[in-house]
Amino acid sequence: MRLSQRFGRTLREEPAEAEIISHRLLQRAGFIKPLASGIYTQMPLGWRVCKKIMDIFRREMDALGCQEMSMPILNPAEIWQETGRWQSVGAALVRWKDRNQRDMALAMTHEETLSDILKTELESYKQLPILVYHIQTKVRDEPRPRGGLIRVREFIMKDAYSVHADQADIDAFYPKMVQAYQNIYAACDVAAVAVDADPGMMGGKVSHEFMIISDSGEDTLFFSSDGSYAANAEQAKFDKGTAPPEPLAEIEEVHTPNCKTIAQVADFLAVPQAKTVKAVFYMAENETKDFIFVVIRGDLQVNETKLSNALRGLTIRVATEEEIVAVGAVPGYATPIGLKKDLGKGRKLVIVADDSAVNFPNLVSGANKPEYHLKNSNANRDYQPDIVADIALAQEGDKCVGREAILQMRRGIEVGHCFKLGKRYSEPMGVTFLDENGKSQVPIMGSYGIGVGRLMAAIVEQHHDEHGIIWPSSVTPYQVHFVSLAKKADDPIGQQAEALYQELQAAGLEVLFDDRKESPGVKFADADLIGVPWRVTISDRSLKSGGVEVKQRQQLEKEIMPLAGFVALMVEKVRG
Repeated sequence: MRLSQRFGRTLREEPAEAEIISHRLLQRAGFIKPLASGIYTQMPLGWRVCKKIMDIFRREMDALGCQEMSMPILNPAEIWQETGRWQSVGAALVRWKDRNQRDMALAMTHEETLSDILKTELESYKQLPILVYHIQTKVRDEPRPRGGLIRVREFIMKDAYSVHADQADIDAFYPKMVQAYQNIYAACDVAAVAVDADPGMMGGKVSHEFMIISDSGEDTLFFSSDGSYAANAEQAKFDKGTAPPEPLAEIEEVHTPNCKTIAQVADFLAVPQAKTVKAVFYMAENETKDFIFVVIRGDLQVNETKLSNALRGLTIRVATEEEIVAVGAVPGYATPIGLKKDLGKGRKLVIVADDSAVNFPNLVSGANKPEYHLKNSNANRDYQPDIVADIALAQEGDKCVGREAILQMRRGIEVGHCFKLGKRYSEPMGVTFLDENGKSQVPIMGSYGIGVGRLMAAIVEQHHDEHGIIWPSSVTPYQVHFVSLAKKADDPIGQQAEALYQELQAAGLEVLFDDRKESPGVKFADADLIGVPWRVTISDRSLKSGGVEVKQRQQLEKEIMPLAGFVALMVEKVRG
């Protein structure tokens, strides 16, 4: 490819809207071009990288025995309505009506589509497991696109699906897919770690995210100091301590003037914050608009993702002061003790208690009375929680469960996600098969996604310097960046450059030939910015020194290689 004929160009200035290094470099080097917020064109250089990434995907999926297919982006609303995601996903699902006024969606993922196919294609246990994948455009109307290709509204994703006869079969297969993902990251020279994660809107109970550590990341991760545990903040577990062996004491109302915060109450009563309990209030975004009264130990914070999961995926929002007062609670001094759970007209007050508020005795709570608190309040004696779960947010320095290690916090970028979906899609969509006894069974499913553009950005996040991108050889758009410093295309140096370009290509190398009428400084700056692994330069100086100048992108050293036998030696260098 001749740079003089390249569609696209490099930029001297940083894009004003670029927030992170991969966004800045990919746009400056002309790999991507923005069309609108969260919508990018992959320019020719960028698309070459994408194709190489997709080749790696195909190699690993094919090695697992997965069959490639292609499912449509346009989906009828009915299949999303069958699983309930037409309502639950929210505004991220792009909905529209066709010319016949039928509700349609642009697929953000393809669990529903595959399940619809399975209804007619799956008949017998003899067909299981089914392993398929496709590489397809996805659309999600992200409320806050950011980071260039990190969070976008349209993207290409490799999503694989597995269908199994029972839980044991998916449990045996799942680690193989996790290993395939680790193989993909290794092939792309990306250091990614698998962490326990929240399944989110995908459903199921088990999932793992693959993350790269980056200060530019929008995800909070926790790692144990001994290296044995890793989790997303939405899922991280920690040791909340052991309850003291003390009998339940009589509840006692105490005057606590000007004490609205946990810190003020603890100081006034001379108790640690771990001996207090606090109330946090939410409204459920369901038909009945239930009031969610959360009780958690005073030294802990609520993890809203864990809370939503405890409520079976219910969407929640923070309650207003007026809504708190309306259920009989007093903001700043609230307790669930004595409150009515039946709010009338089908509405309920739902008490969700963190296990810390249930397992620890004799805690100080509000009294639903201004400037008063209750000493020795106890769950299950003084009030009855409807749900008890781990809904606490981990913090850096928290002790790990079952060992002396502590949690350390980092930022990360998600580059893949694997899910055990269970029967989340197969059951509501009526997917069944006949087992070996002729009985109808519902299959277990798995889903495994990895974005092409996001992985491309992650590679740049980990492979760059102050001058530009440094592409790993497996995904580089070209293998050799060949720079000619000829003053004219038909002078002796220009003629030698043209001949060498043709020989390099004939030898099977992918060559980006800078034949432009630009200064050496511009050409070298663009070579560093674009980031091809090998730079070959032919000039009057190099020829006088005995041949052509060769330099690896990440190295400072240069060497002069003689023209005689150069192409064969260059092939050997490139291919290792």
